[in-house]
Amino acid sequence: MPIPTVRPAPETSRAAGPAGASGAGPSAGAPPWTRNDALVAVGAAVLDLIGFTLNSQVEHGYVPPAGCVLVVVSALPLLARRRAPVLTLTAVLLLGLALNLSVPVAQHFNMTAVVALYTVVRSRGTAVAASATLVAVVMPLIEQTPRPRTVDVIGNGAAGVFVVVAATVMNHWQRDIEANRRLLTDRALAAERRRIARELHDIVAHHITTMQLMAGGARANLAGDPEVVRDALVTLEGSGRMALREMRQLLDVLRAGDEAEEEPTAPQPGVGDLARIVGESCRAGLEAELEVRGEEHPLPPSVGLTVFRIVQEALTNARKYAGGARVSVRLTYDTDAVAVEVTDDGAGAASAAAGAGSARRAGRGSGYGLVGMRERAALHGGTLEAGPLDAGGFRVSARLPLRTEEGALR
Repeated sequence: MPIPTVRPAPETSRAAGPAGASGAGPSAGAPPWTRNDALVAVGAAVLDLIGFTLNSQVEHGYVPPAGCVLVVVSALPLLARRRAPVLTLTAVLLLGLALNLSVPVAQHFNMTAVVALYTVVRSRGTAVAASATLVAVVMPLIEQTPRPRTVDVIGNGAAGVFVVVAATVMNHWQRDIEANRRLLTDRALAAERRRIARELHDIVAHHITTMQLMAGGARANLAGDPEVVRDALVTLEGSGRMALREMRQLLDVLRAGDEAEEEPTAPQPGVGDLARIVGESCRAGLEAELEVRGEEHPLPPSVGLTVFRIVQEALTNARKYAGGARVSVRLTYDTDAVAVEVTDDGAGAASAAAGAGSARRAGRGSGYGLVGMRERAALHGGTLEAGPLDAGGFRVSARLPLRTEEGALR
């Protein structure tokens, strides 16, 4: 299945991760900052300007215009906080120091310094983060008064600790999210590999078994009817060509990297191919018949493929274990479900049941047949039963529900 390629929007194409690493270079004419960076800078400037205005009114009864300008300018370096977090923090602290030394209003750990320090702690190592925190706590205390008040020292220290704790918690949270995302991706890949392995098993088991029987039939009739030999060789050639084509498609999925795959040259088989594989089984020496009950209607492709694989695997098992059995394939259409049943009356049913039981105990290898059928049925919310019959023979029966939104109902 082709993997869609998602391209980020132009305004977020340079958004960096927690480590501050930027993505691809900016497009021509694009600003070196993102929209989120601009919003953060504006928000910090507004909050700091409100705080400065209120403090000026309370302490001096007026608002210094130069101080307002410095408050706004000190937030501008936040536009570069993702590309250069340490330089951004340095610029913010220096502009804050200029504000403290130029106006009589005390300005301490404001929102601009909080954002700049938070970015440094999230994007740099422990040593840089600790040094940056110490400088960020001390520098705002340098002002026109000879010594800072104790309450200011405690407030700055508490603010610095809060920023470090918040950034550390966010880093751990994001690492956990990435680990869970990788785990889910690995599980999805493993499930897909198992599904492809079952597809390969179905294709190889069916076609190779048919090819083996056709080759044996042709060899047995070399001195007899040449038409029988010709038909057997034609079937052998067709089975080999189809097996190679389907295996090539599946292996292309395994070899594909991040590039989109080409569309398959042939559609996946479905219920319309049941008559073909039943006919192949008849030509391979297994007497089989197909019966369709109910009013036929289109099935979803995935349901049709599941029905085809179940019948294909059941016929393959019958050829392997049931000897000269007679096989009946019955496909039943209901308004809300489709059912398929494959039964044989062969003496080899006990061997098939024993083989299936040992496969289930092993959990791998030859167990892919029945396990694959059950998982395919369960994938569509259906059920599958497989086991020997009381009167002799073996039976595989599956029922798959159909949903109206899939177009199964008319």
